[in-house]
Amino acid sequence: MVKGLVVGFSIAAPVGPIGVLCIRRSLRDGMAAGLAAGLGAATADAAYGAVAGFGLTTVSGFLIGHRFWIGLFGGAFLCCLGVRAFLGKPASEAAPEKGAGLGATYASTVLLTLANPATILSFAVIFAAFGLGAKIDYAAASSLVAGVFAGSALWWLILSGSVSLVRSRVSPAWMLAVNRVSGAVLIGFGAYAFLRI
Repeated sequence: MVKGLVVGFSIAAPVGPIGVLCIRRSLRDGMAAGLAAGLGAATADAAYGAVAGFGLTTVSGFLIGHRFWIGLFGGAFLCCLGVRAFLGKPASEAAPEKGAGLGATYASTVLLTLANPATILSFAVIFAAFGLGAKIDYAAASSLVAGVFAGSALWWLILSGSVSLVRSRVSPAWMLAVNRVSGAVLIGFGAYAFLRI
């Protein structure tokens, strides 16, 4: 469980496209929206951790074999999100935190994170380096996957909580700059996804 927690936290912590989305949603819609996005990523990380931890070679083979289409979908989705963020206008006042839309935020982040089949390779390499998943022990693998989810969720809680602390100090001009920068970064990640396929 502890090893899984370390792996989950380590894989989630580098700021990539999901980190940019989490930051932007925390600033725009509050901590609940940022955390919903982060928990979507943590769920996808746990799913890929399960594939690596339980040695599900059929699933991993399917994902690797279809990485072109999965990468194409993921790159297109990132570019669309980037264009929407870049062209988005900041609200005149901060949006209240509310439950509406959190499910959609969670689900879209799960799909976006799963659209990166390279993640399963990351888990396979890290698990092999730690000597994890070498033999199938369902209790140990379950504990490992739970640790991956908890570690990833912990990172997203820290990130969305930290960003929401400064949310009230962000002016509309700053939010417009955040929209432009995050939109450009997401488009860049989408273009990179296209180049990798």
